[in-house]
Amino acid sequence: MTLYEAQKGNSYCIKGLYVEPAITRRLEALGLNDGTIINVLNRKKHGALIVRVRGTRLALGKHISSNIEISEYQEETVDEHEK
Repeated sequence: MTLYEAQKGNSYCIKGLYVEPAITRRLEALGLNDGTIINVLNRKKHGALIVRVRGTRLALGKHISSNIEISEYQEETVDEHEK
């Protein structure tokens, strides 16, 4: 699925960036790398997304968010017996 299809309030894991090389380099410099966990904070009317990446809020437009491949992030819960 793409980041554009993500639901507000959920966490996701980035699987790949498929935008122009210059944009890919900038996103990677901002911390959006493969395996990074992101949280979708808000969706704007015209397709923009507000996401939290490594403690920083970013706004991404529809063109960029529709070219970022993601998967749902499942937090690993630690069983009380394993502590």
